Amino acid sequence: MNEQILKMNKVEICTESFGNPENPAVLLIMGAMSSLDWWDEDFCLRLAEHGRFVIRYDHRDLGRSTTYTPGTSNYTITDLADDAIGVLDAYSIEQAHLVGMSLGGMIGQILSLRYPERICSLTLIASSVFGTEMEKLPPMDQGILDYHSKSPSIDWSNREEAVHYLAGGWKTLSGAKPYEKERVYKLAEREADRAKQLPSRFNHALLQGGDQYYDRLSEISIPALIIHGTEDPALSYEHGLALAKAIPHAKLITLDGTGHEIHSEDWEQIIKSIVELSS
Repeated sequence: MNEQILKMNKVEICTESFGNPENPAVLLIMGAMSSLDWWDEDFCLRLAEHGRFVIRYDHRDLGRSTTYTPGTSNYTITDLADDAIGVLDAYSIEQAHLVGMSLGGMIGQILSLRYPERICSLTLIASSVFGTEMEKLPPMDQGILDYHSKSPSIDWSNREEAVHYLAGGWKTLSGAKPYEKERVYKLAEREADRAKQLPSRFNHALLQGGDQYYDRLSEISIPALIIHGTEDPALSYEHGLALAKAIPHAKLITLDGTGHEIHSEDWEQIIKSIVELSS
């Protein structure tokens, strides 16, 4: 693992890479309020072992990247897409395979439209259509919203309390498969220890922009893979079905019992699918 702090677009973005830079590049884009830590290190290493150069990074307001005052809005989803291209530029990567989780999948959709010459393939995990069609799909489970409504009462300076909150947030996203408490707490501890300012994560709730890319998924012509769990409480399985229908020739992989998560029981299938798509 190799960490770099990249300066771009007047911000700093923290990245970590795995594998040989000469291999085909796979850029992992995590979802809202989630640092690079949630692309599990072992997952990244296994993907790299398949002959891929793997990069994960912290979005703005997360991890060791630039953070802003909690409760403020300083950038758009298009800016986050430009950050991803900035990461590729910093690594001198002309083209890459994108793997986006949740919001990261929507950023991937924008990238495929905004920089089509830079993107070789698109894998969307637990994501949804970027546009007005999303409003017609089932909403997020109320339990998730209720959990995060308690965030103002969290003492973020208390490491144990912060870690418990972060791990608990992922528990609300679990599906029918066993909740991986030990692994999740380990990742939450790493995120808490790395983060410059944990409360800034909620600035993602204010994220706007990208209207010019709404409802344009039919224009995506690169190979696309949709991976979605049947028990996703944040973006229900219907969101995955809608994506598969909206993107021409997209392939859908259904993960039975999986929630809004990258469960270790699914790693082998997910990695195999990414490798096949990026071959």
